[in-house]
Amino acid sequence: AISGWMEDSALELIPFVQKYLEAGISYVICTDIGKDGMLQGPSFDLYQQIIAETKIIKLIASGGISTFEELPKLAEIGCEGVIIGKAIYENRISLKQLENYILNDD
Repeated sequence: AISGWMEDSALELIPFVQKYLEAGISYVICTDIGKDGMLQGPSFDLYQQIIAETKIIKLIASGGISTFEELPKLAEIGCEGVIIGKAIYENRISLKQLENYILNDD
C-alpha cells in the first residue's frame, strides 16, 4: 500500500525491496497493515520470507505485536528490530519487560 495506506500498489514486495538493497539501503521497516494496531500477532512468515529471499536485509518488524513472547521469536527468525505500539499502550508489554530484555538479551 502507498499514500498512507490509502492506495494499493502494483509492485511486488521482494523485487521492490531488492531494488533498494542494490541501491545501498540496509534497514527496512516492514509493516503488515492488516495487523497494525490489531494485536493479532506479527506476520512471522512474511518477515521470514523477506529475510530469506533478500539475504542481506536488516528488517524491522512492525504491526500486530501483542505479547512479549513474540519478541524473541522475531529475533530468532532474523529481525533486527521491532516497532511496538498498541501492546505498550494497552499494558500487554511493559517498558520494564523491554528494558530487561534489551539489557539481558533474553
